[in-house]
Amino acid sequence: MLKIQTFNQISDKGLVRFPKQDYLVSPDIENADALLVRSQKLSTENINPNLKAVARAGAGVNNIPVDSYTKEGIVVFNTPGANANAVKELVLCGLLLSSRGIIEGINWVNSLSHDLDAAEMSKLVEAEKKKYKGMELKGKTLGIVGLGAIGAMVADAAIQMGMKVLGYDPAISVDAAWRLANQIEKQENLTSLISRSDYVTLHLPVLESTRNLIDRKLINYFKSGAVLLNFSRDALVDEEALLEALNNDGLSSYITDFPTPGLLKSKKAFLLPHIGASTDEAEENCAIMAVDQLRNFLENGTIKNSVNFPSLMLEKSEGHRIGIINENVPRMLGQILSVLADKDINVIDMLNKSRDEIAYNLIDIESEPSEETLNDIRAIPHVIKVWAI
Repeated sequence: MLKIQTFNQISDKGLVRFPKQDYLVSPDIENADALLVRSQKLSTENINPNLKAVARAGAGVNNIPVDSYTKEGIVVFNTPGANANAVKELVLCGLLLSSRGIIEGINWVNSLSHDLDAAEMSKLVEAEKKKYKGMELKGKTLGIVGLGAIGAMVADAAIQMGMKVLGYDPAISVDAAWRLANQIEKQENLTSLISRSDYVTLHLPVLESTRNLIDRKLINYFKSGAVLLNFSRDALVDEEALLEALNNDGLSSYITDFPTPGLLKSKKAFLLPHIGASTDEAEENCAIMAVDQLRNFLENGTIKNSVNFPSLMLEKSEGHRIGIINENVPRMLGQILSVLADKDINVIDMLNKSRDEIAYNLIDIESEPSEETLNDIRAIPHVIKVWAI
């Protein structure tokens, strides 16, 4: 029986997809085969000899020490796109909040005296509403930095609202490119997108190359009075440079899902409590995708949506399957096959792929591998993990 340790509150619509006769699922399990998490911060202390995979029910994996897990041969999955619609809708809300004086207007109305009669309130509202006059989004230019699942959805919605959409993503995948509407005007560099946009929205992961991406230099390229939206990660923006731009009217407002003590000092920062993916539907979608990916890996060896291992899928054949993870160095496959040949084990099918410093192999053989055979493969230098699937 396979053991899954859960962290945080995982939607039951995902958990019920683990067959009870094959899986033991609980937050209290020891020596789990896989971990299923949302926001729980993991460490190397969560590693055990049986651990083969971690699934994050969400897109970001900053709560998982991916590099350390990779060295131990642990596959880390995420669920890109599962919460995309929820985040997209909040980005659209942010666009409206930044353009129409909605929050300010609500706050002013709620400050009115309860002693006013209807006629007095109506007269006062008509006299004061000009203070909260805004702008329409139609005809304005939206710059989208990062054209993955969320960025593409935001682009489609903005186009439907009559906005002109510019896009920039130097690392866009082929699949993501196919999803893009042809009305999106692709930009060759970030400065071009920023200098032409009335609104800029960020949809990128935090990498060394994207940390503090929006810095003092780039902020100088924004149109005067432009709006910056960040529903990805706070580390994408240099907060000190941002606050200077807000204080000096370089930016009219900053809409983000990541409040900080520093941002609370600015009345031009609209701060939400990290609710981008906080919908029942998004939590269900993430849990379902995470569970399905774990099951497909543990039962078939298939890897899809891993942040540290290559994607790999080998159709099941007759016989038995071995999963092997090794360092990506020369002559590894030959040594593995030699062990099988020395034991007169016939290989039916196999697939090998690598990603950076790691390689992953699925090998289908005619007879069930003995523990001795698995141990002989484990003994090969640079082999990290071996198991019968």
